[in-house]
Amino acid sequence: MKVKKIPLRTCVVTKENLPKKDLLRIVRTPEGEVKADESGKLNGRGAYIKKDLEVLEKAKKTKILENRLECNISDEVYDEIRKIIEK
Repeated sequence: MKVKKIPLRTCVVTKENLPKKDLLRIVRTPEGEVKADESGKLNGRGAYIKKDLEVLEKAKKTKILENRLECNISDEVYDEIRKIIEK
């Protein structure tokens, strides 16, 4: 029996290689809108962040998501990400 390969992605904050299901994808759409992508299939430039509130706070403080997505991110987007992580 063949073992199924688990897709790994790297968190932009902690630089850890983790299974895709343990990360949240943040996307800048072609229209310039920033969204949390729970499905992992939205079109646009994406960055992965670990589903952890401490990691989110570090990302907000260091502005690493803004650098990776090459745009400004509003507090509303960070609040949306926080709600998804707290689920």
